[in-house]
Amino acid sequence: MSHQWARRRPPRAVAAGCAALVLALLAPLAGCAPATSPPARYPDVQRMLDNRARAVQRRDAAGFLAAVDPRATGYRDRQRAMFAHLAGVPLADWHYDLDATGAFPLATGEDGTHLAAKVQLRYRLKGYDTSPVHAVQYLTLTRRDGRWLISSDTDGAAVGRGGTRQLWDQGPVRLVRGRHSLVLGGAGHLARLKDLAHRVDEAVPAVSAVWKGEWAHKVVVEAPDSVERMAQLMGSDDAAGYAGIAAVTTGEAGVTAPAPADRVIINPDAYEELNDLGRRVVLTHETTHVATRTVTTSATPLWLSEGFADWVAYRGSHRRATATAPELTRAVARGKVPDSLPGNQDFGFTAGADRLARAYEGSWLACRMIAAKWGEAKLIAFYRAAGKSGLRGSSGSAAAPMEAATAVAAGSRPGAPGAGRRPARADRTDSALRSQLGVGLAEFTRQWRAYVKAQLRR
Repeated sequence: MSHQWARRRPPRAVAAGCAALVLALLAPLAGCAPATSPPARYPDVQRMLDNRARAVQRRDAAGFLAAVDPRATGYRDRQRAMFAHLAGVPLADWHYDLDATGAFPLATGEDGTHLAAKVQLRYRLKGYDTSPVHAVQYLTLTRRDGRWLISSDTDGAAVGRGGTRQLWDQGPVRLVRGRHSLVLGGAGHLARLKDLAHRVDEAVPAVSAVWKGEWAHKVVVEAPDSVERMAQLMGSDDAAGYAGIAAVTTGEAGVTAPAPADRVIINPDAYEELNDLGRRVVLTHETTHVATRTVTTSATPLWLSEGFADWVAYRGSHRRATATAPELTRAVARGKVPDSLPGNQDFGFTAGADRLARAYEGSWLACRMIAAKWGEAKLIAFYRAAGKSGLRGSSGSAAAPMEAATAVAAGSRPGAPGAGRRPARADRTDSALRSQLGVGLAEFTRQWRAYVKAQLRR
């Protein structure tokens, strides 16, 4: 329905009739209560979830399993194992909230003895999170002997309601603590966990030397055993979408909590292929995302957020631009200098490896040019200014990748309002460029294209 149709005023006679009808209905409607929330409709379910959460915090295995349907033996065994895997994880708190019912189709239907529930898990790690991590679970609830019990967490998977897995759902969890890091991973990869902690401990001071804003100065890293398990931690069953991506940072962009519940999630397959410099760059890049999250908003173009993270990561490396940007160097050698700065669509996980590489390289060169021509302080000021007019992330939403997973909406159709205009983000970027660097987006793009050609000429 178009906005124009929705706002059209009714004829006077029809409006008068509507008013009379409304007056006639006011009395019976006055006694109607507003729609109740799922916890209010199913208080027994929420109490069961509250008791289950308290059992986790008290490390009470029997209390935790009391919420599980005893007839669901396979699920019960998995939950017993999951609870054991949590033993060494430093939890500050743990909560479940009934978010919705009818969340996925059940073979039996919701017949009064079965519910298809969407549940929000919220938890914080002690000493690291002041804001909770949010994870969605899709649970089948069964009523037995007057009690609601959980009988499955897989019934919704066939329709894309598999929920988001946690490391402790996948197997035993081992922890390595560093000065600025907490690394959680599989029990059989201690050397990798120690390597990650060491590199994050080096990355945090490197980022702090550049980014003086308030942030936690701590990073939580999750290192699953495979790219398939990485995808599960991201709430996806499509591991192919993460092939070749060494790490992803999740978090709620624009939230101002001082110690955000960010997670750096490692793809072990891609990470193991990196050399020493590559590992340092990846973890410094991801740490930069953690540090800048509170000023990164919907207005921040991905070329700036990704380019800035790479600029911080390569800062001080003294590498030639052609070595750092090999894909774009090859494109320039073929006479294919990009016409415009990388768009958000160029950063999609499914954009293709070469296109994705050129997007990152071009973004890094844009930030490198700003630092070289206007100075590092101006680059940082521009980053802050670019995000100021964006919509803030809403606390309580499920964590989403801060990386290049952004999908771009379809362009305006010819003749539609706004057709032919620049996107609002481009206008905000133009304004930030003018206020901080004294040039508009068109002139900045022209200078960037010239810089790319000059830096990558062999």
